[in-house]
Amino acid sequence: MHDLAPLTALGTKAPQQEKIGLVTLAEAPDWALASVTARLGQEAACAAALAQTLGAGAPGVARYHGGPVLGAFWIAPHSWMVQAPYSAKPDLAAHLRGQLGPCASVTEQSSAWARCDVTGPAPLVAEMFARLCNLDMPQLPSGHARRTVIDHLGCYLLRGDGGAVSVYGPRSGAQSLWHALELAARSIV
Repeated sequence: MHDLAPLTALGTKAPQQEKIGLVTLAEAPDWALASVTARLGQEAACAAALAQTLGAGAPGVARYHGGPVLGAFWIAPHSWMVQAPYSAKPDLAAHLRGQLGPCASVTEQSSAWARCDVTGPAPLVAEMFARLCNLDMPQLPSGHARRTVIDHLGCYLLRGDGGAVSVYGPRSGAQSLWHALELAARSIV
């Protein structure tokens, strides 16, 4: 019999966190993810059902809505990624299937993505991301989400309030992503 123990995407028992100057990097493994895509001919019904589930409108192009329990960001036409803390929605995909019914295809995504939260003064975080990707962070206001490439990894960046940025990258490349974030943070100190 194997003794399996859960590990974070970075291979540790507890999430990693590092403060570099005024910028903090924090691994955030406690988020569930599920993709929602409207079925053909059900686009309006899906958007309405998702809006009702979120308690706010379904996010439009390049938008992010972060509620107290459920949040979502736009990933493609009539497609969204929905996030929730595991403590609130341990089986997010099943919850969404129940809420959205036959108008949407819902796919579990939690194990495919790793999340890192970056906080600090907005100008420093913007300078850090200028070294990492092609997004103009000072022009990316709070509530926006964009897909970009960081260290050859396709990632989603969610712009929160102030200088907060959440980065979702492929779990298989979590250590490379963390290393890139760490090097960029060190380069602005």
